[in-house]
Amino acid sequence: MRRTGDPAEHAPHNAMRDPGEIARFHDRCSDLMRELLDALAATPDQPRTFPQIEDALECIASVLGGVARLRQTEFAGRRPYRFNDERGSASGRWELWMDAHQARAVGEARRAD
Repeated sequence: MRRTGDPAEHAPHNAMRDPGEIARFHDRCSDLMRELLDALAATPDQPRTFPQIEDALECIASVLGGVARLRQTEFAGRRPYRFNDERGSASGRWELWMDAHQARAVGEARRAD
């Protein structure tokens, strides 16, 4: 289980914490990005490698690339998930995960839809 501020985490200051901001991101992003957020929220604090996510969703690179502009223009680069790069991850690969707080916010946003 990862902890917020884990030294392996890449740019922890970019991880969203505010439930309202996470809900707004959930509302503004694409259906595919919402699918990714829902999948990460289903298993909080459990990092998944990009290949694991890609096996489940088949399109992680295009999903993350497609949301890059939204993140930069509306959310100052922040993201509603956490990220390890290959140097800091246990797997030696890029990993994404949500902490329990972020997962709750995504669950609440999904129920509000």
